[in-house]
Amino acid sequence: SLTVSSTKLIECSTNSFSPESLRLVDGAGLCSGRVEVKSNQSWASVCKADFDQQDAEVVCVEFGCGTPAALQGGLYGEGEGQTWDKEFQCRGKESLLLDCDTSDRENNTCLPGNAVGLTCSEPDDVRLVGGGSRCAGGVEWYDQGEWWTVGAADWDQRDVAAVVCRQLGCGSTVSVLPGNTTNGIRVFCSGSESSLRECRRMYDLRPELTVICSDLLVQPDIFLTDPMGGVFRGHQGPEMFRGYNFTITCSTQPQYPGGSFLLTFTGSNRTQTQPAVNHSAAFLFPAADDSHQGNYSCVYDNYVFSHNFSSESELLSLTITGN
Repeated sequence: SLTVSSTKLIECSTNSFSPESLRLVDGAGLCSGRVEVKSNQSWASVCKADFDQQDAEVVCVEFGCGTPAALQGGLYGEGEGQTWDKEFQCRGKESLLLDCDTSDRENNTCLPGNAVGLTCSEPDDVRLVGGGSRCAGGVEWYDQGEWWTVGAADWDQRDVAAVVCRQLGCGSTVSVLPGNTTNGIRVFCSGSESSLRECRRMYDLRPELTVICSDLLVQPDIFLTDPMGGVFRGHQGPEMFRGYNFTITCSTQPQYPGGSFLLTFTGSNRTQTQPAVNHSAAFLFPAADDSHQGNYSCVYDNYVFSHNFSSESELLSLTITGN
């Protein structure tokens, strides 16, 4: 079986072209850092004036990352060694920086604060499938042009799940469930990595891994309606005339059946709860008065995967005005 390992410092090497190697240094993960090239056994930072957006696109592709998100001099500090004495002239379609043309620099000096730093977006190479949410399901990893099932040893499953939830922006791990044995990728993580790409992996037969993350439910919506025309849009949000009835409706996307909505009123202990019918609930207020002025929010609760989950809407700020 083939084992592939990744560390925070990435180097790609070739003997056919100068510079000989490329790395990203002092970044927050595998897809960010100060751009440095190696030539004649020494590392050199690259000046921002010699490195543009097309060069950045090639580097991000070379490291298996997404598109460039930030390109700035001094973004990840200054290098301790020399400055690279060439200007890169990539077209943006090359697969390696070493495939790009170079030219002599017009100016041999690079002012402090201009060592180029690059942040690439994280690749969309991990997903959870079959769980009704982007934050729940079987773990799959896109590699070598196809999606692979991900598995882990019993003692490693919680650490792998923590990395998956973190990478997807899905909060923390709620539960981990092993599935059927299948041919896929076995992953070894410490639990502190920012993405699975920083973990070791091996291609072999392992039980597939199902992960449930805390941010399972999408954020519900909240909106105000009235049948008598008593509401209008004010500078600070909706305004309601006294004496008119109005309805606050809570709704959510159809992820899972059932659940309930809790309507909260900021600054008060007043709450109302209704079951979710067709993924929504309507709260009727018969006559608006000053006591109804304030901030409202909808909290959607549901019991799925043997756990309670909740998600809260944005605030709706309601002002009660004259007749």
